[in-house]
Amino acid sequence: MTGPKVFFYVQHLLGIGHLARASRIAAAMVEDGFTVTMATGGTAVAGFPGPGVNHVALPTIVSGDAGFSGIADENGNPIDDAFKARRTALLLEAFAAAKPDIVIIEAFPFGRRQVRFELLPLLDAISNAKPKPKLMTSLRDILQERAKPGRDEETVALINSHFDHVLVHGDPNFIRIEDTFPLAGEIADKVIYTGLVAAPPPEPAAERFDIVVSAGGGAVGRDLVLGAREVARALPGLGRWCLIAGPNLPQADYDALTADLPDGVEAFRFRRDFASLLGGAHLSVSQAGYNTVCDILRGRCRSLLIPFAAGGETEQPTRAGRLEAMGLARVLSETAVNPHNLANAIRKAHALPAPPPYTLDLDGARRTATILRDLV
Repeated sequence: MTGPKVFFYVQHLLGIGHLARASRIAAAMVEDGFTVTMATGGTAVAGFPGPGVNHVALPTIVSGDAGFSGIADENGNPIDDAFKARRTALLLEAFAAAKPDIVIIEAFPFGRRQVRFELLPLLDAISNAKPKPKLMTSLRDILQERAKPGRDEETVALINSHFDHVLVHGDPNFIRIEDTFPLAGEIADKVIYTGLVAAPPPEPAAERFDIVVSAGGGAVGRDLVLGAREVARALPGLGRWCLIAGPNLPQADYDALTADLPDGVEAFRFRRDFASLLGGAHLSVSQAGYNTVCDILRGRCRSLLIPFAAGGETEQPTRAGRLEAMGLARVLSETAVNPHNLANAIRKAHALPAPPPYTLDLDGARRTATILRDLV
């Protein structure tokens, strides 16, 4: 069965979670017979967006800092108007060449305001296209809560004037869009919940670690992995440790991590079998990013979450708090991370009983493909 043509815009700025989730959705669409073109504009990550996807790599931009207050090129230089114009032209050319039936823009207009210089022209191009494709925004289940007046109203105005649907990649029994977006009632008729976009159930891991410590993309995970190494040294009786630093941890920090590993501890930049490792682990220690939490839920292991909260970020603390309330995780505040507190938190989480059963929908990637086919 021939599927629709989809043009999928994804811009990751700091971590790799947005790109990983979008790639899972793209893979499900490809499997369902869709023709998928993904335009990305962040740092290249091996293995993404994945096989079968037509990939357009725009000139790279990254977050200027952990608080997302600005954007820079891949060398850390602030981007200028000429750079913006070149990216915009390339994006519009890619859209025109794809001739899509559906356009999906990841996060915008709820997030990614930093790249509205190219997304507003894309919205205009979509509006003027003949035939006009359907336009969706693709959202994780928990939004960053905004403090600046007028931002939410601007988002609602853009949704109502340009977008056909808002795809929320979450289970409404866990959290609903109105819990983190106060004006959700004004776009309620456009919201569709897809379920959480988790990877398929993994194969059993080829090796087993008792404790798996992960730092997501690694850009802000230095203190976690270095602290966990010292806890492993102080608590040798907890078994084998796996420290996954993330592809974006600076090389100097990764060298420092691996230079003095205790017995029974192994360190890696990335593990493709991460979800499988969690299935065999006694305890996961991690941040509370969307994809990591989905893998923890698949693995059904004990979990200690240290949510990223720098720069006023609210998404991960909200997710971690919900999971703790369900008895599915313990939480340690990022600001409380020091060798003593981390050791105590790991020891207590390690001693917990297995997490209770849950019924959260983890099949969001395949469900998204089904929803899009039905809409078109």
